[in-house]
Amino acid sequence: MIPRYSRPQMAAIWEPANRFALWLRIEILACEAWAELGEVPRDALAEIQAKAGFDLARIDAIEREVKHDVVAFLTAVAERVGPAARYLHLGLTSSDILDTALGCQMREAADLLLEDVEGLGRILADLAIKHKGTVMIGRTHGIHAEPTTFGLKLAMWLMEVRRARERLERAREVVSYGKLSGAVGTFANVPPRVEEYVCARLGLKPEPISTQIIQRDRHAEFLAVLGIVGASLDKFATEIRHLQRTEVREVEEPFAEGQKGSSAMPHKRNPVACEQVSGLSRLLRSHVQAGLENVALWHERDISHSSVERVILPDSTILLDYLLVRVREILDGLRVYPETMLRNLHATHGVIFSQQVLLALAKAGVSREAAYRMVQRNAMRAWEEGEDFQALLRQDAEVRAVLGEAEIESCFDLGYHVRHVDEIFRRVWLS
Repeated sequence: MIPRYSRPQMAAIWEPANRFALWLRIEILACEAWAELGEVPRDALAEIQAKAGFDLARIDAIEREVKHDVVAFLTAVAERVGPAARYLHLGLTSSDILDTALGCQMREAADLLLEDVEGLGRILADLAIKHKGTVMIGRTHGIHAEPTTFGLKLAMWLMEVRRARERLERAREVVSYGKLSGAVGTFANVPPRVEEYVCARLGLKPEPISTQIIQRDRHAEFLAVLGIVGASLDKFATEIRHLQRTEVREVEEPFAEGQKGSSAMPHKRNPVACEQVSGLSRLLRSHVQAGLENVALWHERDISHSSVERVILPDSTILLDYLLVRVREILDGLRVYPETMLRNLHATHGVIFSQQVLLALAKAGVSREAAYRMVQRNAMRAWEEGEDFQALLRQDAEVRAVLGEAEIESCFDLGYHVRHVDEIFRRVWLS
């Protein structure tokens, strides 16, 4: 991933230095396990532990010649270790090292993402409580529907973030596996005890059954979870973008002093941060498809997945890390305009209370079809002619024959629509 969208701690997980350090640790741990089994002399193990290391430039130079990264790594390490290096990689295949190290990297990345999700959840919880009673219009199909509160919208996002945390926790477990079972997974040249020893010290679980590799449904599930979390962030950003439209202006993403919105139009305050979230979420979701394509491999393994994973696993985790922090920053500085929310709520001349009138007529004995017709004709007139919906109902003889003025007025009680907000919040916090 390009530096623009990379945060140092997550990017470091995927740097060559960290990858080779993991490979080296796995190789040394395997030697320790072999030593416990009496297959590697203790003095050779001590020499390996003391001398084993690597130089990135040397690995690169060797790889240019041998065209194999693990062979290049082992050769570079052997140059430092000397004769005892013959015990390195004993009974192993490249994927024993690659997949076990990858399990460590994905687990570490998941830990950082879980920290990010926790931070986002705290911000959302604070904002939801702050705006629990901030009344606004709810929209369906982009059209005014009925009143809700901004706090309810934020509380809903909070629940989605909590589900994201649960999914990430499960995904972390799904990929926290290692394997050192040889060329086709049969432990032909390395006993299961070596795998158990190495995985235990890395905090991984041994893959119960493998081929040359750990099966890629695990990695696909991990990527799918990242894609779902990214889709939720896109949803939040898209909502803010809609609410920031000039004609709506109920919220705005942060706009810093000195920030410029346009090279041509000095007045512009564009939702560029939210647009960035939406754009990068698209890229993140595209990696899910690539991960699914990696599940079907030939027989006990082919290499078609490898080049894909070198891109999508680092980029997906780095992207989601960036997006989670970006959305947290947007929400932390979000500008909310309650007065505009109320003004917009009343912009449709009261037609948003039409369901209450419909129910009042039905309760008074009018058939639903007749009540719907009576309410709709007045609502359409209010909308098209800009007249007050409540006033039109009072002037409608058919309506007045059933409902008195007080009954009509009671249908326009804003508090009626948000009277259960406290109960919904209790559900959210209890869950």
